[in-house]
Formats: sequence, C-alpha cells, structure tokens
Amino acid sequence: MKTVRDQVTQVVSADACSGCGVCTILDRGLTMALDDAGYLRPTPTAPVDERDGAAERFARICPGKQIVAQRPAGSTRHPLLGSYFAVWEAWAVDPEIRHRASSGGALTALQGWLLETGRATQVSTAAADPARPVRTVPIRLMSKAEALAAAGSRYAPVGVGQLATADASHAMTAKPCEASAVRAWTNTEGEAPILLSFFCAGTPSQQATEQLVRDLGGPKPEAVTDLWYRGRGWPGRFTAVSADGEVSTDYDSSWGRALGPTTQWRCKICPDGVGESADIAAADSWESDERGYPTFGEREGRSALIARTERGLEIVRAAHAAGVIEVRPLDPEQLAAAQPLQTARRQYLAARLWGARLGGRSVPRYRGFRLLKLSAEHPRLAVRALRGTLLRLRAARRKDDA
Repeated sequence: MKTVRDQVTQVVSADACSGCGVCTILDRGLTMALDDAGYLRPTPTAPVDERDGAAERFARICPGKQIVAQRPAGSTRHPLLGSYFAVWEAWAVDPEIRHRASSGGALTALQGWLLETGRATQVSTAAADPARPVRTVPIRLMSKAEALAAAGSRYAPVGVGQLATADASHAMTAKPCEASAVRAWTNTEGEAPILLSFFCAGTPSQQATEQLVRDLGGPKPEAVTDLWYRGRGWPGRFTAVSADGEVSTDYDSSWGRALGPTTQWRCKICPDGVGESADIAAADSWESDERGYPTFGEREGRSALIARTERGLEIVRAAHAAGVIEVRPLDPEQLAAAQPLQTARRQYLAARLWGARLGGRSVPRYRGFRLLKLSAEHPRLAVRALRGTLLRLRAARRKDDA
C-alpha cells in the first residue's frame, strides 16, 4: 500500500489537487503551501507522520481521487442542484451583517448564531491574513463578533479542510470540495462537524489577486493593509487598501475578467460546485436579465439557502424562529436559472471528462451524479464540450513543449 505522501504526489502530478488541505490531517508531515503557479498544494515539511489507516482511506477522502454524491434518506434530488430538504431565499436580519457579507449574510448570521447559542463551540472558515491581507488563511471563529469581522467571500487559495475535526460541536464553512473531503473523513473517524458551504465557481491563482491590485494602480502585495473581494453591498466591489488610499473595481470585472479565468484545472472538472456534502449550502440569489443571465447591479443582498440534511433543515428553521435570518421559499428551478455557470458545468461535465481523458489527463472518479445522463440529454452541445476540452488541452501541451 502506497503512503499518503505517495498518493498525494500522484494527485498533484495529475493536476487533480483542489487544495482542500484534508491530506495534512492524514499525514501531519504535510503542510499546505503555494506553488509556483499560485495554487495551494500539500508540501512535505517533516518526516511522514500518518494516522493509523490513513493510506488505505486516502482514495475515499481526497477530492482529487473521488467524490460521491450525497443522497440523504427523505431528501429530494435535483439533477443540477443535488439533494435537498428545502430551498429558500434568505438574508440576515441584522442590517450590519447583511451589508458587510457577500450575499445577504445568511451564512455569516448562521455562524454567529451557532456560536452565540453554544450549538457550535468554534467555526472553521477563511479570512484575510492579518499579517498580509492580500493572502487568505484558515481561521477558527470563537464569537459572533469574529464571524462578522471575517464576513465576505475570499476568491483565493485557502485550505480550510486542514482545520477539520470529527466533532459535532464544531462547525465549518468551507468550499464544496473541502466539505466532501471532511464528510468522507469523518465517516471513518466520528461525527461530522456542522458543515456549511456555498456555490463555488473555482479557486483562482493567488497571483491573479496580486496582479489585479497592480492593474488597478495599487501597491505591492506587502503594502496592502486590507483587501476584500466582495461585500459592503451586494455584490460589492473588489477593494485593496494601503497607506496611499484604496483601489477598487466592480464584481463583474474582478471575477469575470481577472480572477475567474485563472481557476485551477481541478475546478474546471468539478462535479459539485453546489456544496452537496454540506448540511447547508448558500448561493447568490441573482436576478436575471431578459436573456436569463444574472445581473450584478448593487442592491440589498439576498442568499439562496439549501438544507441538504435533516440537521441543516433544523438549523435553518431554528435560526429563522430566533429572528436571526429571514427566509421565504424558493423554487429550485429559479435558483438553477440564476446559476448558469453551475448548471452548465454539471450538464456537460461527462463530455468534458472524456475530452480530458482523450487529451491525456487522468481525472477523479465521480459517483452518483448521473453525469452521463445529463450530457446525453443535449448530445450536440456535449460533443462540442468534449471537443473544446480536447483542443484546449492539446494547445496547452504544445505550448509547454515549445
């Protein structure tokens, strides 16, 4: 049996690593660090120090090896949004939380309420690095005030999964791949923490953040004293602050033109950008134009919340009853229409995976998502997706060989 470290090397070499960080729990001699391309990867920094049985369990836990669609008993299955017990449009009742957070503040409000009521003794999540705010680090929240201070999306590499605990008195707000890995790991260790997640379009390179600051006329990375990607409105503006003032740009420009195009390869073939392994998943509840595309005009933030487990359903209902969040039912089809990137990615993923295989890439194993069925529903578009993936990989290979 290969060690965890041997298997990690294979995943990284195949460009299948998502940077979740859970492998550092399996082998405590691994540390997450940025590679030359600006993505977070496990790096040996000490001798092998594996937990008992870690090597055998790695393939079931690592999102670069496998992801299994969750189908809790009693849930309803949506082909593009995954399993759910209820779907709502939601927002934080506290206007400060609603304004500061990225999209209505529902997750931030839930984090603060879980801590304030003692339902969770800590919440693991991501926030700006206090020593270098242009970077993002995993942190543990211990209070509602800390939850508010950490509010807002971070479109940058971070491995919250390395803080995972098999403890139901803890909570974690993490990317879908991290939630999947933690769910799989805790299935063999004990009880899963309360898992909160969000719709994720992928992890951009850290270099993209730093380049965007420079393109906006901002300072060197070490001179940035504060940086946020969204929030302070909805969707909010990318903003970098330094002693010389601040630079900023709108969400469509920051994500659509600068950050989004640099998402790592593993994210481009992700079957689950919608947080299926979480107890509760959140998303932007965008309004759409006449073509059906989301509009990003500034307004009061609104989240979509999906209860994916009975535990998640109970938490949302209790937080609503306590006056922490406001909710109203949301048709899953309306949410799917407001998230065209997520739905299109899953719709044609089987075709893209075959294109990747034909292009010489090994890909993770995805179980229970019925991806072949989805791609087969639109065969012409699926063939186009396969061909496009294959051509891009061949072009990238020629560039590397040049």
